[in-house]
Amino acid sequence: MNKLLRVSLLVILGASVGGICAADGLPYTEGHVVDVTAIRTKEGKFNEYWAFLSNQYRQIMDEAKKEGLIVSYSFYAATPRSPHDPDLYLVTEYANMAAFDGLNEKMTALDAKAFGSVKQGDQADADREAIRTVLGDEIIRELKYK
Repeated sequence: MNKLLRVSLLVILGASVGGICAADGLPYTEGHVVDVTAIRTKEGKFNEYWAFLSNQYRQIMDEAKKEGLIVSYSFYAATPRSPHDPDLYLVTEYANMAAFDGLNEKMTALDAKAFGSVKQGDQADADREAIRTVLGDEIIRELKYK
């Protein structure tokens, strides 16, 4: 078979297979986006951190939910396997990745309401370092069966 004919057949075959795959689409749909933050509270400071979460943090997150910035938020206690593992997870659910567009500015405004000003909010954030350490943050997306 000559080279031109082989190349033509490969192009036609590739286009056919590609068309079939494109017509079928993905076997799933994209769902909500979840931001999971791993926290390790300092020794003897869990209840102090929980008090912050129950007050200012809750106020901010309830307002964010009311404004449609987030879908939900929740907390999960964990049993650390080592001193470097989290004992608490903060989980925030967003409708989609587009929810992150302009989110920092919107959340900063909510922080200012809860703490009195952006400067006071920044100071409160710095003060929390004395009672907890953020070990990491991961953004994951839900996939749903079609």
